[in-house]
Amino acid sequence: MTDRIDRALAELGLALPQAAAPVAAYVPVVAAGGFLHVSGQLPFKDGAVVTGRLGDDVSLEQGQDAAQRCALMLVAQLKAHLGTLEQVTRIVKLGVFVNSTADFTDQPKVANGASELMVKLFGDAGRHARSAVGVAALPLGAAVEVDAIVEVAASL
Repeated sequence: MTDRIDRALAELGLALPQAAAPVAAYVPVVAAGGFLHVSGQLPFKDGAVVTGRLGDDVSLEQGQDAAQRCALMLVAQLKAHLGTLEQVTRIVKLGVFVNSTADFTDQPKVANGASELMVKLFGDAGRHARSAVGVAALPLGAAVEVDAIVEVAASL
């Protein structure tokens, strides 16, 4: 699967970033009962967090790009934790948090930036359940944050 994901990333003109270190008292990934619980990941562009608020100073397209960047960081965290993506059998659920104004209601469209990337990378195994919610603020002023639950196979 890792080769397929590498090819898909190249075809999309994307690359996995270096897995980000935690910014507080938590770990990026916890394994429990055949699942990996990936902590919320922020969007990075050129080494900096993508900041702002949807419905104010961030467009829908910029929000979708930020969500995609969060998804890339999720995959980077999976690879850093597992050493390979071969054990990933299913993206089970994404939680997408959108820093947005009270009248912004397109959180699901923003979340599609992350969801669509998972399907492009993992195929049918990338289809997942999802929450997409608006929030008043996110860590470091991030525009979007995404967490995940991922099913993994026993060690290969």
